[in-house]
Amino acid sequence: MNRSGTIENRRIYPSPNPHVRLEEITYWSEGIKVKGLLAEPITDGMYEGIIYLRGGIQHVGMVRPSRIAQLASNGFVVFAPYYRGNRGGDGRDEFAGVDRMDAVHAVDVLKQHAKTDSERLHLFAFSRGGIMALWTAILREDITSVVTWSGVSDIIFTYKERKDLRRMMKRVIGGTPNNKPDEYRNRTALFRITEIDAAVLIIHGMSDEHVSFEQAKLLESALKENDKSVETWYFPKYTHHIPPTMNAQIVRDLCGWMRRQGR
Repeated sequence: MNRSGTIENRRIYPSPNPHVRLEEITYWSEGIKVKGLLAEPITDGMYEGIIYLRGGIQHVGMVRPSRIAQLASNGFVVFAPYYRGNRGGDGRDEFAGVDRMDAVHAVDVLKQHAKTDSERLHLFAFSRGGIMALWTAILREDITSVVTWSGVSDIIFTYKERKDLRRMMKRVIGGTPNNKPDEYRNRTALFRITEIDAAVLIIHGMSDEHVSFEQAKLLESALKENDKSVETWYFPKYTHHIPPTMNAQIVRDLCGWMRRQGR
């Protein structure tokens, strides 16, 4: 029996916001148990859902309770998978390998929540989460919109531009783009961009040194070439991390953008 997307366990998690309730969820994904953090407004009602897809790998870029509480305080139910092999979850993080299914099945976790409007589901991704979001939108048909912020869109491009990540990528993926071309190609969602039906918003600092602006342009071009719905918010002066005040404003703006999609 395929148990993917079913909840195994849940526990209350300390919330940084008195208006937001947090729970840590353990759920099944492709035969293993994975964990994630769920945030919901304490006020009764039905809310649109967001899957927040974190960046980094292992402890780097881990889900921050303050971030998902911030999203929930804008009137959403939010679920953020840690990805396999993290925070006590089974398996190992594979950097957009089979772990992409942890994001795909996280949508089912979100849909089971009593306050979630299952007809209004969004993906919000940061950095490495970008490639996870693209795959989720490719593999599911129930996604309303995708926001990719400083997002990775091409794993091969990431290997070439990030010398500091090459050792990790060789270890996790099993080699380089030269000796394991299929492993890298299979992780790069641009080759299947025609299967995305959700509206896409690309947010990127043009001075980003961690995920280059070129990755945003590659994604934008691929979407436009295939007549997909895409909007871009590019910021010439910003890098990978945008200052808190502007960051909070962008979050409010993107929440408004999500609500307008598919109406």
